[in-house]
Amino acid sequence: MTTRSAGLLRVAHAHPGVTRADAARLLGIGTGAATELVARLSRSELLAEAPAAPSGARGRPTTALVPHPSGPLVLAAEITHESWRLDVVELGGRTLTSVTAGHGGARWAEVAAAVTAAIAELHEAYAGRLRAMGVSAPGTVSPEFRLDATNLGWHDVALTDLWPGALTDLWPGALVGTPVFVAGNDASLAAAAESARGAAVGASVAVHVRIEGGLGGAIVDQGRLITGATGTSGEFGHMPFGDPAVTCPCGARGCWGTAVDGTAMARFLGQPAPRDPVTYARRVIASTAPADRAAVTAAAAALGRGLAGLVNGLDADLITLGSVAADLLAAAPTELDAAYRSGLMTIRRESPPPLLRAALGPDGPIAGAAELAWSNLLLTIG
Repeated sequence: MTTRSAGLLRVAHAHPGVTRADAARLLGIGTGAATELVARLSRSELLAEAPAAPSGARGRPTTALVPHPSGPLVLAAEITHESWRLDVVELGGRTLTSVTAGHGGARWAEVAAAVTAAIAELHEAYAGRLRAMGVSAPGTVSPEFRLDATNLGWHDVALTDLWPGALTDLWPGALVGTPVFVAGNDASLAAAAESARGAAVGASVAVHVRIEGGLGGAIVDQGRLITGATGTSGEFGHMPFGDPAVTCPCGARGCWGTAVDGTAMARFLGQPAPRDPVTYARRVIASTAPADRAAVTAAAAALGRGLAGLVNGLDADLITLGSVAADLLAAAPTELDAAYRSGLMTIRRESPPPLLRAALGPDGPIAGAAELAWSNLLLTIG
């Protein structure tokens, strides 16, 4: 497969429904060359054409580039503290099938068994077409795709067990035809998805913050996810923005995440730590009881102060908020904004970077897993 062919596939993926003429313009090639590339990719069952949506302009009808009906697909998996989900995703990001089930914080071996059984069924349904898998996981993920999810008691588990034999070490043209496996932290993948298809499209430096069982996030610089020296950057929840008297499950004291999640709200209310901090947090946020409102206000203020620290340190031009962080923004916008602005350096207060609800909502992590799988699969084609 030529570099131009791979480039055309990337354009078709990034711009679903793009016309052949616009794809040629984006690639900087002539329409004749684009026609030849499309024909070649169609013969390889990678790309097809369909009538484009009417534009209202006169002239010959145009065609749009679409996934080939027999073309490759990727599996996107999201594993959370309470459930798992598998999506089958075609070129361009459209989901064809979705399967989900709860696990209630079970042991990793039980969760992995359920997920692999569902994957086997999808392999049978899409015989030969599933060519890559991306996994969103609720904890730190090493470069070797080993997961450490402290809150769940999952330590050093191998995510690659979900698809044994898949290729994990990629380079251009690597072992074409071998399935590809990739994985990442849920907040990092949600950040990548927001920059690719969500609220952070076009941002120079975007920061994403997501609260689930803890607080995580990521930095996207010029469209590139910053992963750090060991691939585990974005653990914003473990910065010392919280109460130094509180010990985090990670072993450190004063972690920011311990001041903003459902466990923090329970502590504020004098209640035991909840088994499911996300469900608990949302119940408290929805409550109108004065004590609950006070707990929400305290968490929102703690979130705002920490966000100011991120902006001061990273010079971000916007921050997207996901899951419970987005819920706090909606429930206590005045308190969150006041804490945010008071924590900003004076030079940033006149025009503070906006705090935006993540456009992809709860689908952010699995959308990011699909994007990661497709980008790496296309790398093997190129």
